[in-house]
Formats: sequence, C-alpha cells, structure tokens
Amino acid sequence: MENRRLGRTGLHVSALGLGTMTWGRETDAQDAAVQLRDFTDAGGTLVDTAGSYADGASEEILGALLGSAVHRDDLVLCTKGGLRQTARGTVVDSSRRALLTDLDASLARLGTDHVDMFLVQAPDLGTPLDETVDALSHAVTSGRALYVGLSNHSAWHTGYVAGRFSQADGVTLAAVEVEHSLLARALEDDIVPAAQALGVGVIGWSALGRGVLTGKYRGGVPAGSRGASAQLAGFVEPYLGEAASSVVDAVCTAAAGLGREPLEVALAWLLDRDYLASAVVGARTPGQLRAALGAVDLVLPPAVSLALDDVSAGDRESARA
Repeated sequence: MENRRLGRTGLHVSALGLGTMTWGRETDAQDAAVQLRDFTDAGGTLVDTAGSYADGASEEILGALLGSAVHRDDLVLCTKGGLRQTARGTVVDSSRRALLTDLDASLARLGTDHVDMFLVQAPDLGTPLDETVDALSHAVTSGRALYVGLSNHSAWHTGYVAGRFSQADGVTLAAVEVEHSLLARALEDDIVPAAQALGVGVIGWSALGRGVLTGKYRGGVPAGSRGASAQLAGFVEPYLGEAASSVVDAVCTAAAGLGREPLEVALAWLLDRDYLASAVVGARTPGQLRAALGAVDLVLPPAVSLALDDVSAGDRESARA
C-alpha cells in the first residue's frame, strides 16, 4: 500500500487508514485483531481511534493488540479528544483541562506513552481557540503527542490555528480530518485550499459515505447494517435520499463495467485526490475490511473518474448556496 506524506511534515501515513469506531460495540476483540493483522499485512499504518469511541473500549481493544497482534512502532496511532458522552448527552469541551485529561486517559487505555497524532474532535464554541492551541502545543512539547491537528473543524479554524502555531517553536498544525467521499465533497471548496496553502495534511473519514457507497442500501435498509442499528441509523439516514441514490447508481454502473465492486470504485476515486493523505475506512467485520483493501490497486479510467466527478458535484454546489 502506498504511504503518503502528511502535509509538510515528515510523517508518512498509509493511503487507507483503519477506522475503529465500531470496535468495542459492533466489532469484538477477536474480529478487531483479525482486522488489524489484515490491515498491516496489506501495508497499512494509520489507525484512527478516539476516546469517545464505545466509551473508550475501542482504545482498550487496540491497546491490548499492541505488542501481540502488531508492533507499536509499525503503526501511526491517531486518537482524538474533546468529545464525550454523558447522561445529559454529548459534551464538546476543547479546554486545556479537558483535552489533556482526555489525552492522558487515551494513553492509559492504549498502553503507550505517546500517540503519533492527537486531534481535537469537534469545534467548541465555549472555549477560546487560543486555549485549545495552547493545549495542543503542550501535548507536543510534553512528548505525549508527536503531531497534532483538528477534526471536523472549518477552514477558518484551520487557518487560525495554523497561524497561531507558526509562532510556537517546534509545533505545527499537521492535519485536518474531515468527512470526505463521493457523497461529501463540500470541503473541496474551502478546507482543501486552506490546507494546501498552509501545508496541512488532509485525512478523510467515512470514505465510503457511511457505508452507502457499497451499494448495499439500494434496495432498502438491510438487517444487521449500520442503517438498521439503533445507535447509527441517524448517522446513515442523511445519505439515503434521492441525491445520494444517483451517485450510488453511477458508482454501481461503473463497477459493473470494470468488473469490480462498488466500494472499490468509490475508494479508488477518493484515493486519486492529490491533496488527500489518507482515507479512513471503518469496517464492522474482517470481510468488509478485506473488500476495502482491494481498492488500493485500482486506477479508474479518466472517463469514469470524470463521470463520477460530475454526478457527485451536487454536494459542492449545495455548500455554496
């Protein structure tokens, strides 16, 4: 698998990243171990997790696998803080106290003294952005994180934080992580140009459009899918409408013509973006991950890529409106 440079840093990450949001919930420890071995055997390095995933169980499972299923130094570990579930609902907190506490808790669950990347998981309107920058800077200077970045933040946040870091010795904004697929292209008009101008790496999450680009929802919501689960039905539902259906139909038509699977075509389109460092794929089962890994050798014919560009352009146009 190709390894790509993350922005202007010296860090390289695998073109496909392994997402672990389902670990500890839909994916048990045994299947997680198989996924991790298959991923690293295919040349994958970037493993993306968060303290909020399954209330920390995702990190606990991953931590137990370090040194047994894989060697810690063979992975680029990325975790996130600043978001937690409480009895009152989701709490976003990017204060210095919350971020550094979250990071320390993640390190304990992962069983390591540092992560390769620590990201702020969501914007916090209640905390001054300068305080968040200070916390991230301290994460690096204290050795708990080698690189830091933002997840799900705007282009304005990206520019401001990058500018503030330019004044800090030895600390830079390494990455922005944002949803990106054929069904989520709005970032191409603002976040991507900002990241390119600032030398910040772009990591795309939910590279298969929350599972919809596999084509499995074309005939309805199948039992056992994320769209049928109580926890994730609302996550999938926005991509089950008519606009997304036309994109999925085009992907399936292209896949049939190429003799490949729809998810391979969708991932190949995304991996061809020259600004993208890594596309994160979260799989519930080892079989789903193996199917995704099959996309790394697929190069789409230019005519197919352009056709998919055109049919999926609606997301960018709606973002401009």
